[in-house]
Amino acid sequence: MDWTDRKRYLWLVALLMPALPFAALGLYSGTGWGVWFWIGPIVILGLVPVIDALAGLDASGPPDDLIAALEADRYYRWLTFLFLPIQYAGFAAAFWFIAASDVSVVDKVGLAVTTGFIAGLGINTAHELGHKREQHERWLAKVALAQSGYGHFYIEHNRGHHVRVATPEDPASSRVGENFYAFWPRTVFGSLASAWRLEKRRLRLRGRGPLRISNDVLNAWLMSVLLWSVMILWLGVGILPYLLIQAFIGVTLLEAVNYLEHYGMLRQIVGVPGKERYERVEPWHSWNSNNVATNVLLYHLQRHSDHHANPTRRYQALRDDDRAPTLPTGYAGMILLALVPPAWRRVMDPKVLAHVDGDMSRANIAPRKRARILAAYPSPATASIPVAVPTGNAPAGVAGDVMRAVCPGCGYAYDVERGNPREGLPAGTPWSAVPDDWCCPDCGVREKADFVIELDS
Repeated sequence: MDWTDRKRYLWLVALLMPALPFAALGLYSGTGWGVWFWIGPIVILGLVPVIDALAGLDASGPPDDLIAALEADRYYRWLTFLFLPIQYAGFAAAFWFIAASDVSVVDKVGLAVTTGFIAGLGINTAHELGHKREQHERWLAKVALAQSGYGHFYIEHNRGHHVRVATPEDPASSRVGENFYAFWPRTVFGSLASAWRLEKRRLRLRGRGPLRISNDVLNAWLMSVLLWSVMILWLGVGILPYLLIQAFIGVTLLEAVNYLEHYGMLRQIVGVPGKERYERVEPWHSWNSNNVATNVLLYHLQRHSDHHANPTRRYQALRDDDRAPTLPTGYAGMILLALVPPAWRRVMDPKVLAHVDGDMSRANIAPRKRARILAAYPSPATASIPVAVPTGNAPAGVAGDVMRAVCPGCGYAYDVERGNPREGLPAGTPWSAVPDDWCCPDCGVREKADFVIELDS
């Protein structure tokens, strides 16, 4: 099939974003206007939503037979790699200016906020890199997260959020009746606690305690400590408040995106008594958008359903799924809406209601507001409830030992002879000894019960 990526060179625009601190300094030098220090929010929350509205939608995607070749094209990979040196050059230039100049505190705060918006985009770049199998890309993900001090995102997102998405247990899945200002502390502190538990459990399976450098939460945080220490030694302790401001903005931008990606979505519990589990993640458990500007800015993050179905798939190969619910505009515009809770509820609660066929009991609802919301949206007697079927692949009653188990999502294979020492499963660990709540270490989506096993008959 003849298909070309119409956004191939448009992706270069994403590299303009980490250069915004340089644009701020240059425009201020040329005009003397302090407003340019606020160019980050002006562009990302002001200009991008307008471009989204004017440019329209692009639902094009590669056919199945071209995905492998598209993912192998290293041009796209280098675009994400190049984001990092521009990110940190802008970060250094901005903070040198904050420390050396005599502009007002308001101007310095504006430049810190702009730098924070780049930190938030850096977290998104880390998201793209951190899902890949290549170790150097996973390491670069931690580097991208160092500026914001949010290194534990690397752990919690891949091994926590992707497993628990669209369930009440997931701190990064927002609930109907929960505004962004209530969601922020729940997701920030809940994600941190979850990341620590995940690494503590991984190390315990290896017979080790959590207080060691191999703890990926600690070594990611150490990168932030080193980075911030170098900045303070270079520029003085006076930059510390501005470092905190930019980190807060970066984290808030990320969590605003988290807030809108799965608002109200709820996976149903399926299975027989005693073996209940949440249904597999499906396209209708994520809000999607095909607005061009934000998709280029966020490396196709808005094609979120395909990302959850294929977490290791590279951004240029992500595809639209017409089974997924769609947002009224791109993520940039939706962030603005989330900052005004009454407007958010007016737009999004009816969309959630329509998505669950008028039965709000099938939505993820804030526990304290459940009774009030269900009273406001009484369930129709004819509401249809989809039936999901467990998808475990272990053939019961078949003779033979399990020698290999393959993730049906990403193709990761657990080989009994090799085990997975990093996950605390030494070579020779039988499949029966792998914990029941273990999930694929590559994609973080499929659980043990989903794996396709191969027997030594």
